[in-house]
Amino acid sequence: MTPQPKPNPQAGAAVKAADRAHVFHSWSAQDLIDPLPIAAAEGSYFWDYDGNRYLDFTSGLVFTNIGYQHPKVVAAIQKQAATMTTFAPAFAIEARSEAARLIAERTPGDLDKIFFTNGGADAVEHATRMARLHTGRPKVLAAYRSYHGGTQQAVNLTGDPRRWPSDTGTAGVVHFWAPFLYRSRFHAETEAQECARALEHLETTITFEGPSTIAAIILETVPGTAGIMVPPPGYLAGVRELCDKYGIVFVLDEVMAGFGRTGTWFAADLFDVVPDLMTFAKGVNSGYVPLGGVAISPAIAETFARRPYPGGLTYSGHPLACAAAVATINVMAEEGVVTNAADLGASLIGPALRELADRHPCVGEVRGTGMFWALELVRNKETREPLVPYNAAGEANAPMLAFGAAAKAQGLWPFINMNRTHVVPPCTITEAEAKEGLAALDAALSVADEHTV
Repeated sequence: MTPQPKPNPQAGAAVKAADRAHVFHSWSAQDLIDPLPIAAAEGSYFWDYDGNRYLDFTSGLVFTNIGYQHPKVVAAIQKQAATMTTFAPAFAIEARSEAARLIAERTPGDLDKIFFTNGGADAVEHATRMARLHTGRPKVLAAYRSYHGGTQQAVNLTGDPRRWPSDTGTAGVVHFWAPFLYRSRFHAETEAQECARALEHLETTITFEGPSTIAAIILETVPGTAGIMVPPPGYLAGVRELCDKYGIVFVLDEVMAGFGRTGTWFAADLFDVVPDLMTFAKGVNSGYVPLGGVAISPAIAETFARRPYPGGLTYSGHPLACAAAVATINVMAEEGVVTNAADLGASLIGPALRELADRHPCVGEVRGTGMFWALELVRNKETREPLVPYNAAGEANAPMLAFGAAAKAQGLWPFINMNRTHVVPPCTITEAEAKEGLAALDAALSVADEHTV
């Protein structure tokens, strides 16, 4: 364990001043944000320049699946940098080939070809491009309550308000409702009803849009930022059947859910379903160097066997990123990281969160698996009114801001989106660290309770 950094407020002030003068932050009104300067990070924790330590229940943006600064991955990046820092994507490079092999060994079914990208959004861009070229069809169906990335096509596929400013209605995207029993759009009372009615709704959408116009259906296997809504049994298998029936490419977005997050290598393993294309990023190398990709089925790979694929990236399969992926996957296998996520999720995190829900009037529902959990915060458990309105800002969002401030005061850095807090710590978190975070969460929820009726 690296020693805790000594407090250095002057250095922190200099970092913040340079940030405020020159850094343009994503998804933000620049004059209304106050970024915290970070001095160091290791394992499940990070420190600011004032010496405050935070337990990271966000895993960065749900990507540090093996925690910060894992020594074996840091060493692999250093070794690769000393050997070959970069090389063009048209060549066969050892780190690139080995990363592709290790990923293909773990992807479901026969997804054995790997196209490397720089992150999750461009993985989605290329997956939808492949699907359209493979089928010759223009449309892609995507779910409301989803997030697929910030690039033009990916953000149009997204089903949350981040899409609105960029949505011109010309991206060939049609949205539909995926299952979510707690806030059912189908008046369902059971998971089985929700599943059946959601599949009926999807097939009706396909029928009225015209099956011959639809290239792909894309779904997050377990939606992440939108609320960690684990699909009911049979839903993904039903979508697979609809895709087969109508000749539609089935794309699973595993950017957030993949590489151990759900307690399996990929969330698709939980449902015994194999897509035609699968996107990944984040946990593939814990975000140590930007990397993403698309895992491709033989049928779609064959489309481009004699026909050039019209797409690429300068840094596709970057050696440093791929070396980090190789080391990360080996660490996960050798140190039982996936098993740790599954076991602690089932034996500690899930039961503890459900116990918090029983005690706190603000917790309407707990859902998740592995190291992938969400708490739906409400004003009233009976009516299920959200603690703050959809896409709340300013004073309307005050209850969630108060909850977040209370968590940080307890030394816990929370993941907050709309009326939810997500529990998504590194998959390497220890039992003691998890209990520490849960105790801090318990205290912060008491502040949210003050806003219930």
